[in-house]
Amino acid sequence: MRKVRVDLLENGYDILIGDGMDAELVSFFEGAGFSSRALILSDTNVGKIYTEKVAELLKRAGKQPSVHLVPAGESSKSLTEAERAYTKAIEQGLDRKSVVVALGGGVVGDLAGFIAATYMRGVPFVQIPTSLLAQVDSSVGGKVAVNHRLGKNLIGAFYQPKRVFIDLACLSTLPRRELFTGLGEIVKYGVISDEALFSYLEDHTDAVLAMQLPEMEHLVVRSCEIKAEVVTQDEKETGLRAILNFGHTMGHAIEKETRYVRYNHGEAVAVGMMGAAYLSRELGMIGDAEVARLRGVLERFSLPTQVEGCTENGMYAAIFHDKKTVDGKVKWILMEGVGRVRAVSDVPEEAVRKSMRMIISD
Repeated sequence: MRKVRVDLLENGYDILIGDGMDAELVSFFEGAGFSSRALILSDTNVGKIYTEKVAELLKRAGKQPSVHLVPAGESSKSLTEAERAYTKAIEQGLDRKSVVVALGGGVVGDLAGFIAATYMRGVPFVQIPTSLLAQVDSSVGGKVAVNHRLGKNLIGAFYQPKRVFIDLACLSTLPRRELFTGLGEIVKYGVISDEALFSYLEDHTDAVLAMQLPEMEHLVVRSCEIKAEVVTQDEKETGLRAILNFGHTMGHAIEKETRYVRYNHGEAVAVGMMGAAYLSRELGMIGDAEVARLRGVLERFSLPTQVEGCTENGMYAAIFHDKKTVDGKVKWILMEGVGRVRAVSDVPEEAVRKSMRMIISD
């Protein structure tokens, strides 16, 4: 088992990473000081595989768990689904020391965290991410939210989990498309902070695609280390943490334009990273070699580098509903090289539009 610490001044916590976590999970719930009732929130896909097992582990720890399932998919990150979960929590008698357990991918983690942050003004929650994307990204750092029809993650909070349990055994049940979408976020970490990680992806492609345990463990641990380092320095995104949004400005616009159906989050971010790379090149920050290198690694992992179903005008309008837009100025995270990025706010409209045209398939 590997441990990564998110070392915050208040509400710091450990991320445990290993192949099989049952004993650690039971031990933690026995000693964490939670009250007896617990709510396991999952979705209709993950729930069929894991909720019975996790509920049994919580019972072994002396808890009385209830299970609440939401429909699988981005549409469940909504105030409507949150209200249904609140109702379940109230009906089951959850109190202020009851724990909410997020069991699933990023949608479940964001929704469960949002519920925990707001139910009775805040109850503890624990992350058990089952997708690669959630393991390396959304389960770490305390960003919790639901979507609004005008934009993604616009209603939310910073609310840290008490612990994150990353069981690499869950990857064995992951559909191939979900493996690829998680790899897109790992590529992002290489671009923003660690060229060695980026090179590792290039050099170990076959082992990664075969989901070999040593390689997957290395990728998950290193990704969590990078995110933990950033979050420790800037928990509430007043500065450095914004680099984690590389590819997300256009990525969120793509998701919105395609109604959160055609592309999943990692696929949209992959295309968004290409858009950011083209924009970086347009501003003279990088050259053709860096753009080609990024495109090459994304294509190795079957990730899209262009989108269908989007328009230039629609995408351009959507970026102004992004959380990172302040006073009408979008804060772009752009490449200075593989392993280095910086924030840029004063970007000409035509440069943005030109970059968008390059990622929209004819």
